[in-house]
Amino acid sequence: GARLYIPRLRKYHDRCHHSSCPPARSGGKRGQQLQAIGRSRGGITTKIHAVVDALGNPLRFELTAGNCHDCVKGYEMLQDMDLIGKTVIADRGYDMNNILELIEKQQAVAVIPSRKHRKIQRTCDWWLYKERHLVECLFNKLKHYRRLATRYDKLACSFAAFLSLASILLWLN
Repeated sequence: GARLYIPRLRKYHDRCHHSSCPPARSGGKRGQQLQAIGRSRGGITTKIHAVVDALGNPLRFELTAGNCHDCVKGYEMLQDMDLIGKTVIADRGYDMNNILELIEKQQAVAVIPSRKHRKIQRTCDWWLYKERHLVECLFNKLKHYRRLATRYDKLACSFAAFLSLASILLWLN
């Protein structure tokens, strides 16, 4: 007699991929760059870039992912500000030619120490540079708010909103 051939049906488990290509949504976490979350040496972090006045009160701030370099956002923030006749004090991380040219073009004074790898070291007014501690004092005051120090908020807009609220409270004190 003739045999009837019935193909065996394969049972696929729900967790298995049915093709040899990677899953469609592979390639990392979704939306972390939009939420200012990035990996740096300390883990997954968010950077707060701040501009303060001579009394240490916050004037402006921006959020970036932890793996973004400081000078990129610093240049963008300085572009939008009126610096004529003012002094810009920053640390070595902001020692970039484009930032120094922008400060010079706006007729401001740059108090930024040269980085170690520069062939020609610029002079720096170290007595004036000591006033940079006002920025560090601002971040110390902001870290008293546990919600900011540990980044409880998932969304960057909520984190920035609480940062604005904390800045307002610092202005009122």
